[in-house]
Amino acid sequence: MAAGRARRLLGSLWIALLLGQPDPAGAAARSGSQSLLTGSLVRTFTPFYFLVEPTDVLSVRGASVIMNCSAYCETAPKIEWKKDGTFLNLVSDDRRQLLPDGSLLINSVVHSKHNKPDEGYYQCVATVESLGTIVSRTAKLTVAGLPRFSSQPEASSVPKGSSAILNCEVNADLAPFVRWEQDRQPVLLDERVYKLPSGALIVSNATDTDGGLYRCVIESGGTPKYSDEAELKVLPDPEEPQDLMFVRQPSSLTKLTGQSAVFPCVAVGFPVPYIRWTRNEEELITEGSGRYLLLAGGSLEISEVTEQDAGTYTCIADSGNDTIEAQAELTVQVPPEFLKRPANIYAHESMDIVFECEVTGKPTPTVKWVKNGDMVIPSDYFKIIKEHNLQVLGLVKSDEGFYQCIAENDVGNAQAGAQLIILDLAPATTGPLPSAPRDVVATLVSTRFIRLTWRTPVSDPQGDNLTYSIFYTKEGINRERVENTSRPGETQVMIQNLMPETVYVFRVVAQNKHGPGESSAPLKVATQPEVQLPGPAPNIRALATSPTSVTVTWETPLSGNGEIQNYKLYYMEKGQDTEQDVDVAGLSYTINGLKKYTEYSFRVVAYNKHGPGVSTQDVVVRTLSDVPSAPPQNLTLEVRNSKSIMLHWQPPPAGTHSGQITGYKIRYRKVSRKSDVTESIGGTQLYQLIEGLERGTEYSFRVAALTVNGTGPATDWVSAETFESDLDETRVPEVPSSLHVRPLVTSIVVSWTPPENQNIVVRGYAIGYGIGSPHAQTIKVDYKQRYYTIENLDPSSHYVITLKAFNNVGEGIPLYESAVTRPHSDTSEVDLFVINAPYTPVPDPSPMMPPVGVQASILSHDTIRITWADNSLPKNQKITDARYYTVRWKTNIPANTKYKTANATTLSYLVTGLKPNTLYEFSVMVTKGRRSSTWSMTAHGTTFELVPTSPPKDVTVVSKEGKPRTIIVNWQPPSEANGKITGYIIYYSTDVNAEIHDWVIEPVVGNRLTHQIQELTLDTPYYFKIQARNSKGMGPMSEAVQFRTPKASGSAGKGSRPVDIGPDYKPPLGGSNSPHGSPTSPLDSNMLLVIIVSVGVITIVIVVIVAVFCTRRTTSHQKKKRAACKSVNGSHKYKGNSKDVKPPDLWIHHERLELKPIDKSPDPNPIMTDTPIPRNSQDITPVDNSMDSNIHQRRNSYRGHESEDSMSTLAGRRGMRPKMMMPFDSQPPQPVISAHPIHSLDNPHHHFHSGSLASPTRSYLHHQLNPWPIGTSMSHSDRANSTESVRNTPSTDTMPASSSQTCADHQDLESTTGSYLANAQEEDSAQNLPTAHVRPSHPLKSFAVPAVPPAGSTYDPALPSTPLLTQQAPAHPVHSVKTASIGTLGRTRPPMPVVVPSAPDVQETTRMLEDSESNYEPDELTKEMAHLEGLMKDLNAITTA
Repeated sequence: MAAGRARRLLGSLWIALLLGQPDPAGAAARSGSQSLLTGSLVRTFTPFYFLVEPTDVLSVRGASVIMNCSAYCETAPKIEWKKDGTFLNLVSDDRRQLLPDGSLLINSVVHSKHNKPDEGYYQCVATVESLGTIVSRTAKLTVAGLPRFSSQPEASSVPKGSSAILNCEVNADLAPFVRWEQDRQPVLLDERVYKLPSGALIVSNATDTDGGLYRCVIESGGTPKYSDEAELKVLPDPEEPQDLMFVRQPSSLTKLTGQSAVFPCVAVGFPVPYIRWTRNEEELITEGSGRYLLLAGGSLEISEVTEQDAGTYTCIADSGNDTIEAQAELTVQVPPEFLKRPANIYAHESMDIVFECEVTGKPTPTVKWVKNGDMVIPSDYFKIIKEHNLQVLGLVKSDEGFYQCIAENDVGNAQAGAQLIILDLAPATTGPLPSAPRDVVATLVSTRFIRLTWRTPVSDPQGDNLTYSIFYTKEGINRERVENTSRPGETQVMIQNLMPETVYVFRVVAQNKHGPGESSAPLKVATQPEVQLPGPAPNIRALATSPTSVTVTWETPLSGNGEIQNYKLYYMEKGQDTEQDVDVAGLSYTINGLKKYTEYSFRVVAYNKHGPGVSTQDVVVRTLSDVPSAPPQNLTLEVRNSKSIMLHWQPPPAGTHSGQITGYKIRYRKVSRKSDVTESIGGTQLYQLIEGLERGTEYSFRVAALTVNGTGPATDWVSAETFESDLDETRVPEVPSSLHVRPLVTSIVVSWTPPENQNIVVRGYAIGYGIGSPHAQTIKVDYKQRYYTIENLDPSSHYVITLKAFNNVGEGIPLYESAVTRPHSDTSEVDLFVINAPYTPVPDPSPMMPPVGVQASILSHDTIRITWADNSLPKNQKITDARYYTVRWKTNIPANTKYKTANATTLSYLVTGLKPNTLYEFSVMVTKGRRSSTWSMTAHGTTFELVPTSPPKDVTVVSKEGKPRTIIVNWQPPSEANGKITGYIIYYSTDVNAEIHDWVIEPVVGNRLTHQIQELTLDTPYYFKIQARNSKGMGPMSEAVQFRTPKASGSAGKGSRPVDIGPDYKPPLGGSNSPHGSPTSPLDSNMLLVIIVSVGVITIVIVVIVAVFCTRRTTSHQKKKRAACKSVNGSHKYKGNSKDVKPPDLWIHHERLELKPIDKSPDPNPIMTDTPIPRNSQDITPVDNSMDSNIHQRRNSYRGHESEDSMSTLAGRRGMRPKMMMPFDSQPPQPVISAHPIHSLDNPHHHFHSGSLASPTRSYLHHQLNPWPIGTSMSHSDRANSTESVRNTPSTDTMPASSSQTCADHQDLESTTGSYLANAQEEDSAQNLPTAHVRPSHPLKSFAVPAVPPAGSTYDPALPSTPLLTQQAPAHPVHSVKTASIGTLGRTRPPMPVVVPSAPDVQETTRMLEDSESNYEPDELTKEMAHLEGLMKDLNAITTA
């Protein structure tokens, strides 16, 4: 029987197509496709609907009422009526009768206090035999009550032209039946006299004719009911103003869309008030508006209300003397409306269909479904899905009919219907049909799903073209459902959404192109019983009980068949990823130790003997606030003038606010009177100007943050002293104290010093220049500036330059200078003087000492504390003046030249907001007034690691060639690793939606980027995620990547791009054979090891050959250059015979002096940095890109010398750090030191830096950045110019300028090995970066820190300092000496005299340029080369010893 029914059911090709494409919404069987099923017995949909539906009616007792209803169908429908859900028997009813069109007539409505048979809800029901039934919307019949007055008119008087109101309040049902009489005559209503919807009467702009006796009448059928009479008197106009007041104010209304709304508003007073309205505080324009109408007395009527009309309405009465206003709310409700109506559906038995229904309304409507007039009760086969849609599962013939969606809310209801036709099927086409599928078995049985498998029918053993329909039902129920296989030839299916512990009956039918075949024998399978786990704990609440504790409470959940054993309370800080938990036995718990004023989320999971139940929803609560737990950061003081100081600070560190910062409390006092403290409380701004201070007085300040709970801890006291007097700006500045010019080919460098009288305000400097006249062009620069480069000039031209200081009063007295730019052919001077630094401030003639001992202490992953010492402060390091420090920092990345800066007035600064696991460099500068130091030595620090904040990238999965059950996962490290990656975790699963703890975990140790996974199932989709790990924890997971394993050996998987790895693919080393992926085998490891060793040996041999070749070539090249250099020295005549001047031979023996004590060099504090006196008082700016190409060209020509010379010494071979050594002339007149701080470190291994000291041909000191690794040796430019600085010290024999310069440009490293080697070991360069060029621990300490000036030198610290660039004759007998102190933190060293060479005048410069053009003779060159060869032999003897 069942098999025959299956053949009949599936007898057409169409049903094979239909069932092969499941359509949950039944879209394939909708209306509009009435001839869709050509292979079936087609029936068309029958139009059947209501033409008229009943509406709500208000009636009075004794009246007659008609409830309209009319339905359309080709066959005349039978009309019946329901009242309150029960059919009315109209045959024997003499008062109620059915009219021919289907309407209901009720004669003489009955209504009394205890008998209300006619009031209620009516519904029209239309039925067509053998077709179905439809029902109309429900309509309410309301019968007005007995006439009764709740308030009656009262006698009143009204001034002429004013408004009056006469009350007549009745219940809302009777209000439409109220009318008014004046002196027993009906009142005519117009725009001046108006009856409110409540029944009250408004008389506006009263005239004498309005006086009389008024009463209201209720005419609701039967005898009219009259109110009491009340007299209205009209008075003459008042002569005096009367107070403005409302006699009727608007009240809030609730209206339906389309209705009218009236807001009454009547005000009286003299002068007569004018009424206007606003909605939501916007003026309402009533004139000319179609829907807004101003009624008598100022009342507002809104016709045809829409949802947009809802809001707050304000009536404003304005008499000219006074204004009053009253407000009321308008709420608009919307009856249900259909956005989507159900559609007609064709279907077959056993199919699943969905009727869709989408409604809107206000309040939100509820939806119920009716089938053929009867309510659909939800069950296993009739389900409401997506709130409004009806799903019918496993259709049977009796499900045919009309289905209606009925939407209902407080203000109305509506219905919309559709027809369901279940088609019979035509017989199958001629041809063989499949036999019954064999061996139907349930291979997997769970609580809510079953997997069925079977074998192909005997009639079709291959079965590639067969599709299958699986029919199933609960045992004992005749409503079958059907599930279809997803593709031809598939012999298994998963049946889902079953009930636990229920017996189901399954049968399978195969079908081919001719139709469905025989059904298999029924198979009974019982689903598993469901474990009764606890439900979510109800009523979970979290309450903050203190700034650090929260109490969580809940109630006992439903637990099924297992008692609750305990609870687990999970909590997590908002914004964090890690959840913490605690076991709880009871129904409440208090968690302590939380962060203050921080949001936490809490949830509870109950446990019984079966395990954890359903989690509750998260509840979020914020801990209470408290006073801040840390002081504000980085308090700095800026003295503005003699009476005010500006304070700047930053908020306390994040996480220490403990609440909302409401302000800051500033306390300050005179340092001399510590007891007298003044308090000032400001807002949340991070600065405050303290005014009204005393002149020349030192004040101490401290700042504390405030919350609503009180004051947090304050900063340390920070002091500053107000100025003795304010600077004068009543007159122009005085003349600048000096002006120097330095001509180049197409530019002139201008430098100056400020006026000597620094009590007058200087706002800036004006530089004028031109050929022959200084008035051609003028440039203005900032008052801090001390030099400027005038660009784009003509070569060999005479320029006149003027400099004037200016302020707001005007420009001061000018200072003049002239200079001739150099000719194009002049190449003796490389134009490297100033590099892109037109705005770098230069210190005054007595520059500030840079801070020393800069240290970086790492505090966290984003915070580093910088500390330093200031040798210009007293020993106690107390700051007593208005100086401030500038801290700058940047990441140590070659491409990064961008610094961040901040100011501080203490000897430390907290740098926050840094990146995790990143190397930063820091340096500090001190500024006092207009004087600034150069930047200090750099300190370095690497922030701590943080968990990775991004997932691994580019995850790909490929199948291993020849091993279809093995796959290879490849990936790239996360872009934000935040530390060294120590491993990865690979998660994989066949269900992408499974909980993460259900995925298989495959750990990967180390930083490998590939992994094999073995023994996977063939032809199965897998999903992979990867998570990176560092020392701080796990990072986020990558997005899931899908990969389908191949069907059999040799076929590539789907879902990820296949990669041709080749049959000899060997995975990376490491790992062991495991069931889920071994990285490699022992044989592979040995093979790879042999390859690595072979490549390494070949590389070493090549390097040795290249090194030997370069060494020989370089040695000969050096000999030629050294000979040329010496020949230059001997071929010029300048102030005596220069042949007497021998090159310094002392450098040969410096290494011997150095070798013995070199291992004893103490380095007590590697973090501390020694800061020598700056060799140049100008700031250094990084080289711009335009210089890079030149620099790199020069680098290549010197690299060979650098590597050979620096490593050919014994110290170099041992990897020792050569200390600082200096070449000497025969009798140096004064001790000399030339050292400078490193201003920029761009990379741990390649630091671009060099400095050069000007020769007598130059009138300037300058620095030049140069790409040479400090970790190896000093740059060429440094070496050359260091030697030059010694030779240029004044002595009896001064070397010719061009000789010194040329040698400087061509000198090899050997000539200065001992002079200025950077004190950094190569092996240390990655960890402890070099921060100074001078270590005072050298045995030749007298070079660096002379205790007593040598005989013959003049050293007087009290002598006035000569400006850097003063023009003096080179042979000046006395040289100015600048003193400086070098030392590390906590140590003080004696002052060190520094010789500053004087600039020659213009005439000498010209003469020296002429001398440089003379030629040397060949015989002198030959002698010098021979001498040099002798020196080389001595050197070789030393190096080979």
